[in-house]
Amino acid sequence: MILEVSNLRKEVSSGNNQLVILDNVTFNLNEGQSLAITGPSGSGKSTLLGLLAGLDEASSGQIRLDGEALHELDEEQRAVLRKDKVGFVFQSFELLPSLTALENVMLPSELKAEDNPEQRAKYFLNRVGLTQREQHYPNQLSGGEQQRVAIARAFACSAKILFADEPTGNLDPKNGEMVSNLLFEVNSETDNALVIVTHDHDLADRCDKKIELKLGKIVE
Repeated sequence: MILEVSNLRKEVSSGNNQLVILDNVTFNLNEGQSLAITGPSGSGKSTLLGLLAGLDEASSGQIRLDGEALHELDEEQRAVLRKDKVGFVFQSFELLPSLTALENVMLPSELKAEDNPEQRAKYFLNRVGLTQREQHYPNQLSGGEQQRVAIARAFACSAKILFADEPTGNLDPKNGEMVSNLLFEVNSETDNALVIVTHDHDLADRCDKKIELKLGKIVE
């Protein structure tokens, strides 16, 4: 089991009240499986994704990622876990502006001291159709191109689980289909698990499992 989530709850303060963003969320995911998290805006999808990746802490409940209990780790320990086991495609890309596309994709592999980071980065930039843009900086790329660089970076770091927040949301239909195909091709080529937050029903239908959130709860 790569991901075990039990009775997950997330609350935030809103004035004198506690706002419940996630309530009693429970599910599991095996190695090599893909999961779509769907639901309307404001249902807690991106919050859940951040908790699963160890980017935030839950108010209560448990998350185990590849056997590691995230709820028992401090921020430094969660950062190490993310570096070693997690790939993340952010909706806002999170590319470093001072690095080229190639350097951005290489960075996670370099931080993990993996072999041949440049070769891996070039391979995945080619897979997303950006070989000709390797030496361009983020401000020289369109939003769709930046999204594809972010996806190449996530694939290149040999993560055990890949989290993707609306990975096709900034792409035209042609590039959206290419990225969707790439997500599932890499998922099938490895034992990596894939967790996608998406409004794209076609993308969600391709996943092994789906959960729908509404007002912070899983809709049965």
